[in-house]
Amino acid sequence: MKIEPIAVFRSPLGEKFGAPRQAGLVAELHGRIEFLPEYCSPEALRGLDGFDYLWLIWGFHLNAPKPSDASQQRQPNGASLTVRPPRLGGNERMGVYATRSPFRPNPLGLSSVKLLDIDYDNLTLEVLGADLVDGTPIYDIKPYIPYTDSHPDAAAGFVDATPWNGLEVDFPDDLQARFLELADSSEPHLIDALKGVLAQDPRPQYHNDPDREYGLDFAGCNIRFKVNEGKLTITDIQK
Repeated sequence: MKIEPIAVFRSPLGEKFGAPRQAGLVAELHGRIEFLPEYCSPEALRGLDGFDYLWLIWGFHLNAPKPSDASQQRQPNGASLTVRPPRLGGNERMGVYATRSPFRPNPLGLSSVKLLDIDYDNLTLEVLGADLVDGTPIYDIKPYIPYTDSHPDAAAGFVDATPWNGLEVDFPDDLQARFLELADSSEPHLIDALKGVLAQDPRPQYHNDPDREYGLDFAGCNIRFKVNEGKLTITDIQK
């Protein structure tokens, strides 16, 4: 079966580093779905305004080929059948089907996002809380239906046993002003979204060097930061 993208996702996140590991973790993160010309029709959106949430089926288009490892069973496309989930510190292997890893036999993602607005003039969808980076191809959109899609009492395997602890984010006022200037934005939600992304700790989980400085591509800016004892401090903002 061959599938083609129907739309492209637009996000302030310019690369995989820093993207939330699950949809909904950063509720302030705005994104836009732009339909490709052959799928750009108001008829295709009829009735969508009655739903609060959507399912997005999309592709991990930035996946790089993994180096070969004779100790792992791999599929013809190079995907491993076991992965190291960040939730477990990146040190323990789990079966790929027990994880949300982007490295899968078929590199497809599934995300639930909040529908904020439908622009019928430009035929775009504004959404919140996505874990997609800029340029992500979207293959399908389906409405989220609570009575079938929500299972609040369901067990979540190793996720239940390993709670995620977010970081405190120190974003000095002068750097906030510089960020909005360089991002050419006056929208305060952009600061909240950036802080939410950083609070999720974008570092590989085996990194723990307080002197190491990281860079995050967000809204066209290079966000420089360090992490020490559960606190993330933004040190500089560059274009």
